[in-house]
Amino acid sequence: MKLRVLLAMLVAAQGVMAQGIETVYRQEATTFQVYAPQKAGSVVLRLYNEGTGGKPYKTVKMTPDPQRPWLWRAAVDGDLNGKFYTYDVIGSKKEPKETPGIFARAVGVNGQRGAIVDMNETDPEGWKYDSHPDRKSPADNIIYELHHRDFTIDPSSGVENKGKYLALTEQATIAHLLSLGVNAVHIMPSFDYAAIDETQTDKPLYDWGYNAMNYNVPEGSYATDPYDPVKRIKEFKEMVHTLHEADISVILDVSYSHVYDLAKSNFQRTYPGYFFRKDAKGNYSNGTGYGNETATERDMVRLFIIESLKYWVREYHVDGFRFELMGTHDIETMKLIEQVLHDIDSRILLYGEGWSAGDCAYPKEKLATTANIRQMPGIASLSNELRDALRGPADNDAKGAFLAGIQGSEESIKAGIVGMIEHPQVDYSRVNPSKTAWAEQPTQTVNRVSSHDGMCLTDRLRSEMPGIADDELIRLDLLAQTAVLVSQGIPSILCGEEMLRDKKGMHDSSKASDEVNRIDWSNKERYPAVFDYYKNLIQLRKKHPAFHLGDADLVRKHLSFLPAQPCTVAFTLTDNAGEDSWKDIVVVLNANKQPVAVDIPEGDWTVVCKEGIVNEEGLGQVSGGRLTVSPQS
Repeated sequence: MKLRVLLAMLVAAQGVMAQGIETVYRQEATTFQVYAPQKAGSVVLRLYNEGTGGKPYKTVKMTPDPQRPWLWRAAVDGDLNGKFYTYDVIGSKKEPKETPGIFARAVGVNGQRGAIVDMNETDPEGWKYDSHPDRKSPADNIIYELHHRDFTIDPSSGVENKGKYLALTEQATIAHLLSLGVNAVHIMPSFDYAAIDETQTDKPLYDWGYNAMNYNVPEGSYATDPYDPVKRIKEFKEMVHTLHEADISVILDVSYSHVYDLAKSNFQRTYPGYFFRKDAKGNYSNGTGYGNETATERDMVRLFIIESLKYWVREYHVDGFRFELMGTHDIETMKLIEQVLHDIDSRILLYGEGWSAGDCAYPKEKLATTANIRQMPGIASLSNELRDALRGPADNDAKGAFLAGIQGSEESIKAGIVGMIEHPQVDYSRVNPSKTAWAEQPTQTVNRVSSHDGMCLTDRLRSEMPGIADDELIRLDLLAQTAVLVSQGIPSILCGEEMLRDKKGMHDSSKASDEVNRIDWSNKERYPAVFDYYKNLIQLRKKHPAFHLGDADLVRKHLSFLPAQPCTVAFTLTDNAGEDSWKDIVVVLNANKQPVAVDIPEGDWTVVCKEGIVNEEGLGQVSGGRLTVSPQS
């Protein structure tokens, strides 16, 4: 079906979705509406005084709309602000199956009951003047991936609201981000998720959060009071507003691909079976590794996702989304997401994991995988090519690559440098794992050398090079990030890497302790040269548009690779690329343990980056047509 036809259907149906799943609060009365199948014999609304415990103080039988029998309604007079509610679609008096519905906008502790709030009370001071930071191109973003607890939970952070939304409103954290120079934070899942018991406020509970319960409500464990429905909303907004005032964008990590517990999910308790794919044998498909995968190609699933994303943009002013297991979503849904959100604001950044965790019950050619990213021009995919070429394959922590001085991954690094676009000097038959130029534009590529999953960079280097000395580890760490930050496309770094963080050698820290995941902020003082290098390298990238051209034709026109020895990659950016103040630029990445000489264009050159130091004022001069680069530098 053509995209325009699908969009027309979407526009026609948006009112259906918006009116079919919201609770509409007014001081004189509240209207409850829930999307449930026509075959439901009855739907019961239960009202509570508290978000947990106790019995309902009022039970109301809901009635289906005569014109829309899947829409059940009930109106309750009086001011219900501060009350809580549930729907029961599939349960009974003896065995209730309560749910806050699929589009609850506020919930009580642990998200079991919806909350009735006046959303006007959730706006912090200055919220109506809040706006998206301005980015001319997606390539102008420099992403900083963080988890709320990782970032500030350690006493060394010096933060008052450790592990909370409000930590990102405090002067110390904002000052750090501004000094580092990143301009977008990718916040790991922050909508209400199932793995943490929010009532255990005095226990150090940890989870990455890829197990959503209520997709349209902030997670309570990151709020100062998880029992208060208003606080989690207001504090999330305060975080966004503070970051925006610092010109830092907020990217929300979203996992519409699956639910944590299928039987207990709000989807299953309102419309059993509809929201999830099944295989040929009638079993729920497991392309996500969580025992289920959402059927994004179905009309109401698609509409739910789009309405949810719109809500985060309009109510919370979120600037972008990173899609977990995007490769389980269908292409048409992702294209509609891009069109609808960019109609709201063309600067909204959209990217995701262009893969699944298993076989999906949907044709591969119709899924939003990296291989199909050209069909989604406004959406980017995380790139594994540059990461694996630098540090080795994700499935073998002991196997090194370029950084370990092992030959064979140079072509993959070149592919990452151009942003995975077609380039006359890149032989994609030698590029792993893709073997193809999958991006139409470099802005469809997000490059990184590490992220929350898998080992962080320092642990990986220690794993593949046992006994590595600290000075060599630092050289290779800086070399890796140089490759990321001088590449075309969109760069992303993991929080704490600028302080040489580690995670005790753990590969999967999704449910590990704070002791494993937390950032030791004293590392910033222990390794000041590392932070300074990251900071100055980021500033170099931001100042010089040649490193983020954002256009495939410009990359092919201005970027050329130079002949180089094994474990060395060299390239030029010429003719004031991107109207840069520098006429010509030469970059040489040398992973060898010995100096390497590279033939470069004749001329007088100013060296601005070498041996772990970045200084635009100059670190020396080179004349002639040959450059010698220090080991691992």
